[in-house]
Amino acid sequence: MTTKNNKSPMMKYTLKDFQQSFPNDDVCLDYIRYKKFPERIDCPNCSVNSLFHRANGRKVYACDHCGYQISPTANTVFHKSPTPLTIWFYVIYLMAQTRGGISAKQIQRETGVTYKTAWRMCKEVRNILSEDFDPFTGEVEADESYFGGVRKGTRGRGAEGKTAVFGMVERGGKLEVRTVENVKRSTILPIVAENVEQGSQMFTDEFNVYEALPAMGYKHDTVPHAEKIYVLGDAHTNTIEGLWSQAKNGIRSVYHSVSATYLQHYLDEYAFRYNHREMLRLCSFLSFRGRFLLHNPDNLIQRLEKVGFRQSTLFGGCFGLLLGFFCCFLFHLVPMHILLRDFPLSGLKFFHRQHVLCL
Repeated sequence: MTTKNNKSPMMKYTLKDFQQSFPNDDVCLDYIRYKKFPERIDCPNCSVNSLFHRANGRKVYACDHCGYQISPTANTVFHKSPTPLTIWFYVIYLMAQTRGGISAKQIQRETGVTYKTAWRMCKEVRNILSEDFDPFTGEVEADESYFGGVRKGTRGRGAEGKTAVFGMVERGGKLEVRTVENVKRSTILPIVAENVEQGSQMFTDEFNVYEALPAMGYKHDTVPHAEKIYVLGDAHTNTIEGLWSQAKNGIRSVYHSVSATYLQHYLDEYAFRYNHREMLRLCSFLSFRGRFLLHNPDNLIQRLEKVGFRQSTLFGGCFGLLLGFFCCFLFHLVPMHILLRDFPLSGLKFFHRQHVLCL
C-alpha cells in the first residue's frame, strides 16, 4: 500500500517571473519602501500621519506635510551601494533558487559587475542569513564534522588543519550549525544545554562526548557507526549527515575552497535553505529578501566608503603639503612663469585624478 504524498506541489518562480516582478530599480525601491513602512507614516519631523511620495531623481520618499525625507534602503545592505537594486535582487534570486550555492565568479559573468563587487554582495547576503530559534524539542539529532578538504593523515576526529563544526537538527523542523574550536565536552555540552529543551530525545553516534547527555536530563540513543550500522530502530543521524554531505559537496563543486574565517557564513546559507525547504520556490525567494528588511546589519559597504573617503582626504592633505614645500624650494631656482606653467598645474591635475580614484 502506497502512502499519499501530502506535500504541496512546487510552484515555479522562473527568471521570466522575476524579471516581470522587478523590471527596474524603481519597482525594487517601492518594494522595499512598502515592506518597511505602511502606506501612511508618522513623520519623525512634524509628527503628522501623512503620505510619503517618491522624490524625483533620488532614492528617498518625502513627507507630504513638511517635506521630511526617509530612505527605504537605510540600515540595509543596499544602503549607499552604487550597484543597481535590480542586480542586488537578481543576486538574491540566484542564491535562493540554487541548491548547492552559486559562486561570485558566476555572478560576475551573469551581471557584469566586477569580481570584487560580486564577492562583497554574496558576503553581505550570507552575513544576515543566521537565524535565532526557540529551544529544540522532540527528537533531536546531533553530530559533528570537519571541513577543510582532503588532507594527508588522520581522517575525521583529530584531523589536523581542519575546522570542527557541530550541528543539531530537530526531526521535521529546524536545523542549526556552528563552527567550534574543538569537539570536547566542555565545548559541545554547553551548546546542547543552551539550545535543546531538557527531556528531549537525543540521537547521536557513539562518540564518548555524548555519554553525559542522560545525566543532563535528556533521553539518549546512539547508533554504532564504528560497526557499520547507520540505522538502529529510530536511532540514526542521517538527517544531519545529509546536511554535511550537501554542504561539503556544494563547497567542493561550487566554491572549491572556503577559509575558516568565512566558513560560518557559508554554513548559515546552507542551513537557511534547509530551514525554509518546505516553502515554495517563490516563498523561498521572498524569505531571502525578507532578511534584508528585518535586520539591521553593520553595513560593510558604508564602512568601506567612509574609510575610502578618509584615506583620500588624508592623501590629498599630505600631497598638498609636500607640493607646497617643494614649490617654495623651487621658487628661488626656477622663474615663476615656468614654475606655474610646468609643475603646479600638472601636479594639481595629478592630485585631482588620484583623489577621484580614491573616492
